[in-house]
Amino acid sequence: MSAYELRKSALVAAATGQKREIQYPAKADGKPRYPSEIYGENVFTLKTMAKALPKPIFASFLKQRRGRQNLDKTTADSIAHAVRVWAMDRGATHYTHWFQPQTGTTAEKHDAFLSLVSTFTPGGEEVTPIDQFSGGQLLQSEPDASSFPSGGMRTTFEARGYTIWDTSSSMFVQEGPNGTSILYIPSVYISYNGDALDEKTVLLRSNEVLSRAASDLLNLLEPESHVSHVYTTLGTEQEFFLVDRTMYALRPDLKITGRTLVGQLPPRHQQLEDHYFGRIPSRVMRVISELELECLKLGIPIKTRHNEVAPGQFELAPIFEESSVAVDHNLLTMDVLHKVAHRHNLRVLYHEKPFKGVNGSGKHCNWAMATDRGENLLDPTVRPETNYRFILFLLAVLRALQEHAALLRVAISSSSNEHRLGAQEAPPAIISAFLGDQLHEVLNAIEENRPLKNFSVPQFQSIKVGGTVLDVKVAALPHIARDLTDRNRTSPFAFTGNKFEFRAVGSKQSPSFPVTVLNCAVTAAIGEIAAELRAQKGAKPRLSEEDKLAVIRKYIALTKSVRFEGDNYSEEWAREAERRGLPNIRTAPEAFTYLIKDKHMDMLVKDTGIFTASELRSRYHIINERYAKDVLIEAETLLTIIGQQILPAAFEYRKSLAESAAALQVVGVQAGPEVDTLNELTPMVATLQARYKALAAMVGSATTTHHSDDDSNKHARFACDTLVPAIASIREAADALEVIVADKYWPLPKYTELLLTI
Repeated sequence: MSAYELRKSALVAAATGQKREIQYPAKADGKPRYPSEIYGENVFTLKTMAKALPKPIFASFLKQRRGRQNLDKTTADSIAHAVRVWAMDRGATHYTHWFQPQTGTTAEKHDAFLSLVSTFTPGGEEVTPIDQFSGGQLLQSEPDASSFPSGGMRTTFEARGYTIWDTSSSMFVQEGPNGTSILYIPSVYISYNGDALDEKTVLLRSNEVLSRAASDLLNLLEPESHVSHVYTTLGTEQEFFLVDRTMYALRPDLKITGRTLVGQLPPRHQQLEDHYFGRIPSRVMRVISELELECLKLGIPIKTRHNEVAPGQFELAPIFEESSVAVDHNLLTMDVLHKVAHRHNLRVLYHEKPFKGVNGSGKHCNWAMATDRGENLLDPTVRPETNYRFILFLLAVLRALQEHAALLRVAISSSSNEHRLGAQEAPPAIISAFLGDQLHEVLNAIEENRPLKNFSVPQFQSIKVGGTVLDVKVAALPHIARDLTDRNRTSPFAFTGNKFEFRAVGSKQSPSFPVTVLNCAVTAAIGEIAAELRAQKGAKPRLSEEDKLAVIRKYIALTKSVRFEGDNYSEEWAREAERRGLPNIRTAPEAFTYLIKDKHMDMLVKDTGIFTASELRSRYHIINERYAKDVLIEAETLLTIIGQQILPAAFEYRKSLAESAAALQVVGVQAGPEVDTLNELTPMVATLQARYKALAAMVGSATTTHHSDDDSNKHARFACDTLVPAIASIREAADALEVIVADKYWPLPKYTELLLTI
């Protein structure tokens, strides 16, 4: 069957194939169960654990979880027995320590509960099968540390590494094939020497350090508060594309690299602005509905679903949770969505830019801080101008951005996210903060020691800093409440009412590292502000209002350069940012170098202690190597597609045109149209072939250099400066051919078929 016939049969199958339907869980009386009744049924929650364990054992575990004592063998064995029984009652045959290596995804190795006990008698060996799971098996496992990215910290002959149960994240079961399931144990991953080899260990460290710094500042501001713990909260808005799986299977670029390396936009794509918040296609709705049911069972609180801007693009958003749990749930959601989409003959694409010319996908990270009493430290309250606690924590975040914007740029840098950043659809490479007119005015008024401006004028629709009511001028409709701030979708770091939205994070990356870096930078800024307050306080028993205001005014002035309320996409802002001294880091390899600059290393290693120097250098090597490898894989994939599919298709079409023109001339018919097309096509084919040969030479050079030089940033820069432009140049030539080559000769599913066949 030809490529054209495969494409057409895939279209027919997508339109006529059998639709998967599932039954929503029902009560005994046949009525549907409420979501709250399903929520967390496959999770070994604290409540479930309390019922399964003796009270002293459970109390001992809680003390360990709060960091007050180590987990003893008796407690570990009791929990292991309880969770094994609970899991096996739900069909579990295996368990796995589920962790987050520095690959951008999760990893797992399954071990069976089944064990064999041998006894030896005069008649020979007798084997007794038992189901067994010990406290030692619960607490840790041993994957091969040499087979995961380690940045040189481990080698093939230094293979031992450990996964260790993260007691702050609940165990759960995932349903598997044939009515079985698997017990998942959320874990951290460290080397034999105790170095962090994963994303989660450093996130947990950063949460603890921020908690201590924030609690210290709170108790300095309000000695009577006695705050003992501060949490970071996170909500991840996950964007993604869905495409027909048969179409996907016919696109080697999508299968290998996650994005299309060639392809022309269809005449109609997103320019009518009608897909965003439009009706969710029925096939997609079935996928998302099944996903939400799976997530309910896993205790993942999916709140929102909707169409995104591009055709075939969608978004899911959860209720906010403690940040390390939110990261676990985001990665688990991505995994479950992949499995559910497969059941519906769809493929989910998490690449930040799978299709050229339409919007890419991000993972907006909504971040805040909350006390152990549930108070959001970034809540402005009704009168933010007198809420000095809020102002000081707000200024700590601004100071973090001002001092370590380059680190945040590192945290969101990858070969895939580079296609999205700054492309008039996502925040640019300049990290700035948007606060909104009201908070902007509050800070300016405090700095200038003047009253707030009066916003109660007609053109402002009676806006006031403490909130407002907006009259929509329709009698049948109620008045609506207006938020403190408008939204600025061009800002990479926007304040959105009671949290910051870090919009630059890529859709396929783990949120762990960006949140870790943010936590670290804010921790350092909180410590700096606390030191200023103590110096201002002197020997007095407590801070006065004047002491607080003095420090507030100093940091308002200091952080003014990182505040920007306008269009972050504009050239004017790029010039203004340069005048303000803000870094404009245009490429990922350039960004990577900031990770090991003294200023940032000192903050991450000495000031906060989140990383060791070796862990940081290891990560630097890993992210450079990953970038270079990703681009090299794209280049090699493109060479295969051009050399084995697109050029042969163009040759075949040229041959057809030539034969047609010759046949027409034999019978005396004018062959001008065929000849004209052939004359137009021939130089285009020659251009593509020349660029193909040039890229092949570059790939050969890159491969040789990679084996002879261990400078990972040099490899990344070569990929960025040489291979990326060459890939784009070949794409330009191939896409021009797609327009002129007859459809029946084109070997790949086109954008029309990929984006509009769900």
